Amino acid sequence: MLRDLARTPCPVPRVLACEPDLLVIEYVEHDGRLGPEGQRHAAEILAAIHAHTSETYGYPYDTLIGSLVQPNPPTHDWVAFFADHRLRYMARLAHEAGHLPTRTLERIDRLCAGPLRELVGPCAPPALIHGDIWSGNVLAHAGRIAAFIDPAIYFADPEIELAFIRLFGTFGEAFFDRYHELRPIREGFFEVRSGLYNLYPLLVHTRLFAGSYAHAVERTLDRLAV
Repeated sequence: MLRDLARTPCPVPRVLACEPDLLVIEYVEHDGRLGPEGQRHAAEILAAIHAHTSETYGYPYDTLIGSLVQPNPPTHDWVAFFADHRLRYMARLAHEAGHLPTRTLERIDRLCAGPLRELVGPCAPPALIHGDIWSGNVLAHAGRIAAFIDPAIYFADPEIELAFIRLFGTFGEAFFDRYHELRPIREGFFEVRSGLYNLYPLLVHTRLFAGSYAHAVERTLDRLAV
């Protein structure tokens, strides 16, 4: 995934060696300082990544988010892809691990079978996303982005990337203002689709960590009236 991102405008560390149980990458100098100008720089990088498109959602191979496999069968319909290969898939994994109640699994299925398409509405063409933009995967130096690491790439509606950034507070207003200048954000994202798309990372965290994340999934479903 790092090698694929290296072919885009995304700064990533060079891969020096890769084995099934070992990854060696170059050291990237970073100091953690990232003010408003750095957030605008991040918006420019991600907008450029999102300009890389495909004929289908998914990816040529399955990718990972953390230690979990992300299935990426080529799919022309974003809502079907998001329903089957993100929400239902990850909810099932979380349920099988004993971290998600059966009633919540059933609510996810009702969402996918019912109002999901209307809630998503018209979506963007398949766009390449980093897929895991939280602060631990952002290396900043001297107020600029030095590199993004630990990707979870696939072709998606790019709003799912923006939603993830909001969920973990990775970037703030300066980021979203600059991104909107480059790639206008459709009406309804902040009010509805941000929470909808964040069901996926919340399910990922439910599967990995259990704890309060299942309750966060329930609260999101409540807000969506599912």
